[in-house]
Amino acid sequence: KRMNQQKQNGNLIAIVAMCFLFAMISFVTNLAAPFGTIWKNQYAGANTLGMMGNMMNFLAYLFMGIPAGNMLVKIGYKKTSLTAMAVGFVGLLVQYLSSTFGAETEVFALGEYSIKMNFIIYLLGAFICGFSVCMLNTVVNPMLNLLGGGGNKGNQLIQLGGAVNSLSATLTPLFVGVLIGTVTPKTAMTDVVPLLFIAMGVFAVTFIIISFVSIPEPHLRKGKVEKVKFSHSPWSFRHTVLGVIGIFIYVGIEIGIPGTLNFYLADSSDKGAGILANGAAIGGAITAIYWLLMLVGRLTSSVISGKVSTRTQLIAVSTTAILFTLIAIFTPKNVGINVPTMVYDPVAKTTEILTNAGMPANEISAFIANPSEESLSAQAELLSASHMTPADVMRSLETPKVPISALFLVLCGLCTSIMWGGIFNLAVEGLGKYTAQASGIFMMMVVGGGIFPLLQQVISDAVGYMASYWLIIFMLAYLLFYGLVGCKNVNKDIPVE
Repeated sequence: KRMNQQKQNGNLIAIVAMCFLFAMISFVTNLAAPFGTIWKNQYAGANTLGMMGNMMNFLAYLFMGIPAGNMLVKIGYKKTSLTAMAVGFVGLLVQYLSSTFGAETEVFALGEYSIKMNFIIYLLGAFICGFSVCMLNTVVNPMLNLLGGGGNKGNQLIQLGGAVNSLSATLTPLFVGVLIGTVTPKTAMTDVVPLLFIAMGVFAVTFIIISFVSIPEPHLRKGKVEKVKFSHSPWSFRHTVLGVIGIFIYVGIEIGIPGTLNFYLADSSDKGAGILANGAAIGGAITAIYWLLMLVGRLTSSVISGKVSTRTQLIAVSTTAILFTLIAIFTPKNVGINVPTMVYDPVAKTTEILTNAGMPANEISAFIANPSEESLSAQAELLSASHMTPADVMRSLETPKVPISALFLVLCGLCTSIMWGGIFNLAVEGLGKYTAQASGIFMMMVVGGGIFPLLQQVISDAVGYMASYWLIIFMLAYLLFYGLVGCKNVNKDIPVE
């Protein structure tokens, strides 16, 4: 009985550790887009350069998707996850180094931009983090399934992990937004160093915990592994090939919608949403709602999955997302709603700005009671030391408006939340012994989350943020086609036992 109790406790610790790792996956992945707003501003508003960190993060999947699966067989879950955490720690450390040096060293010119050493160090860090996240992704899903004992119980644990993952995805842009506030050309990586340190700390602690926990190793093969030759491969199945393309496109949609939205809201120029004060924090908060809705969508899907088929869910959410995105594109930018005070409280923010500038409390309350630029003229020197003008302070008192189109894009989070599981299930239906091979291919296809958002930024640099969402509509149309037609298994004659 005591042994059993110990095993259960060990399992519980392992489940908690895996949920932590699930949270780290989205935390590390979601740092890239809000960090991108910093780099974008250092390179005079080049969205494409801002999205490069995200691209590097996902590019790693292309190289690591299949090797990560092989690692499970050769060294097992435990060593794979420990390797992943060590690699993640190094990746974050390299990103931190980009905040300490290389800002003055020019490496090469790219069109009108001179690319500095610190940007290259940052991209290298993002690339290393991508390897870590890919390995963690390969470990965490099957691991939770196993700890839950497979079947529905295992699936519930995966949904729980997915929920923790969404929660951490929600908090990341919020934290970064709060640390950055209003993005100015002076905003630098040094502003977000606390987040990097927290992430490194979590990796280090989880590394220590997992070193001591015993984890079941069903896939670990001791000795020489005989390579089994199959007559076919996952590529022999039409619905799998179309599903692989579906995953490639889907990850691009999931990352592209909030990533571009974050840039749009943080851009205070006429090209962007035109939110003058605190755009990055508001962008972060609104983008966070997208990830929160993904959490809601996942929980809802886990409740209805027994009754509503995966195919029906995929068709419904693809159609709805197309509608939401069309409404967002066609709604004029000046149609907006006031930002709720929980996201941006003008009085609290202005008080904070003036307190930081060193203005006495009694003068601040006098100014808030009767705000005018003249009453701040005596404080002009104090303010300029904090890179603020009296006009900036007056603007911080206004309640910003967010374009209503942003809210329709955020609602897409409800739709994208269940697409990964849906496409994956439909694509591996009836694959039998080819399923494991297919999983590795799917992990490689996550690289779509780097390629499509980058392409979307190229479009938005050329024709504007909202117009770039036509790319998302074409991609959603493909997923609709896959749900309607592409997911049917037409190769039932291939033996899979």
